[in-house]
Amino acid sequence: MMPRPLAWGSALLLMPAVAACNDGPPLKAPPPDAPMSTVRYQCQQNRTIVADFYDGKSSVGADGRPIPGGRVVVQLSDGRKFSLPQTLSGSGIRYADSSGTFVFSSKGDTALVEEGSGQTVTYRDCVQKR
Repeated sequence: MMPRPLAWGSALLLMPAVAACNDGPPLKAPPPDAPMSTVRYQCQQNRTIVADFYDGKSSVGADGRPIPGGRVVVQLSDGRKFSLPQTLSGSGIRYADSSGTFVFSSKGDTALVEEGSGQTVTYRDCVQKR
């Protein structure tokens, strides 16, 4: 089989075009204090939640279970604002204060807020705004 000079010539002509695709500025990581994402939720009774999600390094507890390292800053439509560490969750993601009396949970495009020792749902049927 004979070499195909035309095919090689075409490949050589395309090389600068392919290399030009990589000439853009390098991608910059967001500042460490910037949220990974911000999600807005619309809830029942015309309530809203704005959640700023932050990444964090996970660790391992003394009992061998993973300890999530993320956190969320939750701004509620009633004006309250909470910064909560991520906790273990059976499904979805869960963030709670140290006493467990304020919990923000999310799964898929839904979320809810539970408050008090009885875990009363105060922000329910929250759906991500698109």
